[in-house]
This record gives sequence, C-alpha cells and structure tokens, in this order.
Amino acid sequence: MKNNLEKIILVSITGKDENACIEKINELNNLGIKEIGLFLTLLDKRQRKDVYSNLLQSKIKNIPLVHIRHDMTKDELILLKENFKTKYFTIHEINFLRNDVLKWIDFYENLTLEMNFDNFVSKKVKVEEIRGFCVDLAHFKVGMEMLNKDFDYVYNKKDVPKYFVCNHLNGWNPETNRDMHTVNSLEYFDYLKTMPVFLFGKCIAIELFNPIKEQLEFKKYLVSLLSERLKK
Repeated sequence: MKNNLEKIILVSITGKDENACIEKINELNNLGIKEIGLFLTLLDKRQRKDVYSNLLQSKIKNIPLVHIRHDMTKDELILLKENFKTKYFTIHEINFLRNDVLKWIDFYENLTLEMNFDNFVSKKVKVEEIRGFCVDLAHFKVGMEMLNKDFDYVYNKKDVPKYFVCNHLNGWNPETNRDMHTVNSLEYFDYLKTMPVFLFGKCIAIELFNPIKEQLEFKKYLVSLLSERLKK
C-alpha cells in the first residue's frame, strides 16, 4: 500500500499567477520530478500560455490530473493530453450550469467533477454523463460536517465505485470548517483519518500554494497517514 501511495499522491503546480507556477516548474526541474498535478483555475489565457511554454521545455513528462477552468479550449486539453498524458480534467458544478461542458464533449471520458460546499446542487449537474468525481477531500469534509446537499450528492453514489476516480488533497481547518490551500502544520491533514475509504481514487493531487519542497514533506506524512487509513 505504501509504495502504491508514493505513486498515487502527486505534488502539484499551483499559483495565483503564471510567475508562481513557473517558479514551481523550476523547482520541479531542479528536483528532477517528472510526474505532477496541475491547477490552472486562477490563470487567464495569456498566463496559461506562458505556463504551457515552460512546461514543454521542462523535465516534466506526465501530468495525470489537470484542474481546468471555464475559458479553456478544446485545443488546450489536446495539448495537455498529447504532451503530458493527462487522464483527468477536473471541472466544477458551474461548468454544467453554464454548459461549458459542451465544448469539451470529446473529453467526457476524462472529465471529473469537483463538488462545492454551498449546499446547492443543480439538476443540470450529472456526474453519470462524465468520467466521475474528483473528490476534493477537504470539500467533502466541510460538507460532511454540515450534512449538506453537496455531501449527499457524493455520498449517495458510494455504491458505484467507478465514479470515484481521483482526488484533490488540501488542508482542513476544524475551527472554521473550511479548506486550506496554504498549510503550516501537519495537523491540518488529520481530518483524512475520518474520510470514508470509498472516496479515494487512483490519482491524488496535492492542491496547495506551498512550495514543492514543502509539498514533498507533506507527502511523506500523507503516505504514512493514508497507508494506515486505506488498509482498513
């Protein structure tokens, strides 16, 4: 189990702008890491173009999971799939509401749904039409504490294993019942001990703004923690 989690849990490129992402690309190059997750939800078209250019010149070979955003084109998904073997493109509930998914119809087998925690799930949201869920584990924890409609939507499909494909993994603050994208203590991962085993997929991308070096330290803890959790 431990060796498997070493491969399943990925450090990731995240950032509030292209410079932060390129910084992480350089850090990954220096560390010789070739497989990662990628989060593009905060970058506009121009910023993404700069990131793609740097990725194509980097040592990174595989990006199994990419969190996309509403204005990304079919060509961008093709670029990622062909150059970095991307299997999972994470979308949000709102991408169903705004019909963004229609322009990605050729990628339905790769689209995975991340739920919110706003206690509202539109009838237009249909995970059965795409590959399945990308369960954001901290989002699920928030919903579990509130017993809200987002939590229900996921939990009610627990008996359909094929829907539970991949995950985002970040911190959770028990005082505010909110997810955390910058973590300064390992205790903010301990909520994972309460997560149902059915949620965990075959690809888990760390979604944090922390530098790659810190993500690697977190990964050691996460591998140990989840080895215990998932063997039960």
